[in-house]
Amino acid sequence: MKQFAVIGLGRFGSSVARALSGKGQQVIAIDRDEELVNDIMDNVTKAVCLDSTDEKAVKSVGLQNVDVAICGIGTNVEASILVTLLLKDLDIPVIVCKATNIAHKKVLEKIGATKVILPEKDSGERIASTLISKSDAVLDHIGLSGNSSIIEIIIPEKFVGKSLRDLDIRSGYGVNVIAIKKKVKVTRNGKECEEEKINVTPLADDIVAKGDILVVFGENDKIEALKSIQND
Repeated sequence: MKQFAVIGLGRFGSSVARALSGKGQQVIAIDRDEELVNDIMDNVTKAVCLDSTDEKAVKSVGLQNVDVAICGIGTNVEASILVTLLLKDLDIPVIVCKATNIAHKKVLEKIGATKVILPEKDSGERIASTLISKSDAVLDHIGLSGNSSIIEIIIPEKFVGKSLRDLDIRSGYGVNVIAIKKKVKVTRNGKECEEEKINVTPLADDIVAKGDILVVFGENDKIEALKSIQND
């Protein structure tokens, strides 16, 4: 028997949670909406009301111990991305996410989701059956639904050698850094070579170096303002 966590109990998430539970699996169901949590409480192993973007809250319910996590958050793209990054940081073996469109799907795959579902093509029952039987630099500019995007941006010269705390990009530019790509030297078969390393959980004290690439999420006008720094 596997342990599952379902985060986001809208139509998609609740369908998956009930289907998994109906097949005898252990399921933790999570949402910040108390009404949705109460609705599913009798159908799953455990139902919890909390903010799934809060790492301490998530760890307090043992989410780091599950075999498979399903992120059913769709319409709130930022929350979907942040939860996926958190699940990745918790080293959960299989991360399945809901996407609202192809662009959203590409982003989730790039930041570490094992499988991304477009609900209009996949029913909760079908997904539950699949999960039980088998567990198995973002694009330059990905336009998301609404007025937001994700971009990769090469570190501007004036950012080099500074920490994310010093740069304070969220406050200064109104966007979120969701990953940092770095070139690192590794030795393979006795030969030194370069490969790309992606830090999907950057910390405030992380220092950015020349050639690093920031993966940034934000509203389009804020994204354009950040891009213009390259021309300063």
